[in-house]
Amino acid sequence: MSLKIRLARGGSKKRPFYSVVIADARAPRDGRFIEKIGVYDPRLAKDSGERVKIDGVKAAEWLKKGAQPTERVGRFLSQITLEGESAPIYTWAAGNNPKKGEPGKKAQDRVKERADKATAASEAAAAAAEAAAAAAAAPAEEAPAEEAPAEETPSA
Repeated sequence: MSLKIRLARGGSKKRPFYSVVIADARAPRDGRFIEKIGVYDPRLAKDSGERVKIDGVKAAEWLKKGAQPTERVGRFLSQITLEGESAPIYTWAAGNNPKKGEPGKKAQDRVKERADKATAASEAAAAAAEAAAAAAAAPAEEAPAEEAPAEETPSA
């Protein structure tokens, strides 16, 4: 039986409150659990001492028995040290998911389209500047003088 240390949601609609529980990995999130070892209230300020309360001794015992914490609970446990020890009861390391930060396909297409438009506009501006420079460098042609119309001979 694989055990998890995870959050079980409580509280009413739009007012979340979580219990930190030890449960079978196959049990539903808010379903049956073995033991409740703490609470987490996300509505409180991050620097509040009441935001996360976990019994570190019980958590350490369950970790020794092979219980695996979830990502969020692992973060909480990495901040708890038992009396007389210098290291936290659990060592948490951030996961590496490089694709998580990438924008979606449509957003990537929009970025590419904007870049194409920008390059086309800069090329057009460069061509216009080049044509203006060529026109300025060319010698000025004199306008032909208007000649008087030749007299027509009357035809009989």
